[in-house]
Amino acid sequence: MGGDSQPLTSLVLGRIGTVTEIKIPAEHRGRLLEMGLLVGTPVQLVRFAPLGDPVEIKVRGYNLTIRKHEAEQIMVRPHA
Repeated sequence: MGGDSQPLTSLVLGRIGTVTEIKIPAEHRGRLLEMGLLVGTPVQLVRFAPLGDPVEIKVRGYNLTIRKHEAEQIMVRPHA
């Protein structure tokens, strides 16, 4: 995967990145795939909850809330 990839949680709030890799184990990945979070999908980091977990992202036109530890395992390439 690209050398310029970074964890989703490293995006600047409001920035968009394209998913390059999902490092979540296969047995826990299905739920994210069903919600449209696939490699090649643009995703926007919307906000962190007050204590930093969970993380809200925008994917395919809707907002999705995922655990911070999951977001840290989703690698993205930031858009310019």
